[in-house]
Amino acid sequence: MEIFVTWKRLTHFAGRSKTLQDTAGIYRKAETRGIMRFLLTNDDGIYAKGLSALYQELSQAAECLIVAPEIEQSAVGHAITMSRPLMVRPARKNGQFLGYAVAGTPADCVKIGIKELSDQPVDLVVSGINRGANVGINVIYSGTVSAATEGAILGIPSMAVSLDTRTDADFSFAAKFARRMAFFMLNHNPNRHIPLNINVPALPEKDIKGVVVTRQGTARFTENFERRVDPRENVYYWLAGETKLSEADDEGTDALALSHGLISVTPVYCDLTRYDVLEELRETIGKLEMK
Repeated sequence: MEIFVTWKRLTHFAGRSKTLQDTAGIYRKAETRGIMRFLLTNDDGIYAKGLSALYQELSQAAECLIVAPEIEQSAVGHAITMSRPLMVRPARKNGQFLGYAVAGTPADCVKIGIKELSDQPVDLVVSGINRGANVGINVIYSGTVSAATEGAILGIPSMAVSLDTRTDADFSFAAKFARRMAFFMLNHNPNRHIPLNINVPALPEKDIKGVVVTRQGTARFTENFERRVDPRENVYYWLAGETKLSEADDEGTDALALSHGLISVTPVYCDLTRYDVLEELRETIGKLEMK
């Protein structure tokens, strides 16, 4: 399956009116003010392999600034830090500057990255590559998806990328697809203000069946708590379990598409209103007697 863009120049966002070439040989132009700036973050922590793979791929196309949690922040949702100082330190890898490690959440990283740490405007926020899918109800818990949502709240085109495995993860294909989607977000997406939640099957490239636009389903994490006792006889618990499809997850949902070997692309946003019940609820509430 050939779904990638091959650019004539690796620095395809540099300068003005640079010519690009996709795999079909169609030339397009991207009008920019100069080298584009991507803000990269995640919820697995600044030294996570998925973030490293994302940087290796996207840094061929744009100037990438990493601002990520100093430790893993999985399942923190859209939390932000307000009751203590937000500590930021330069992080290094193999003696080289890697990015900024933040003692906070993924949403914190996006906020401070855009507002304070980037020395030029951010053109795109990319969150990931997460180890494990973010589909169904689990999207609410996801720090990865919340980082992309935060970027959109701040007016920046944003996307979250996740790989559907927690073991033996090979992020190379997902990183290449993220680069393809970055091109789409900045050149061909009429709804660029809406963040995208992208989930990639953990399959060899030849076995991936395609790309589909989906809606968020109702697959959810089924909780198990493992009860343990420490050497001092204090009881503690580890949350365990797995994500399972629900009966309501039909052909158009993210989790089902992923289970069928398809890349799932879901437009998401922070508005949690159930518009389908607003009128009925207004009528019902209006009949209540206030004493």
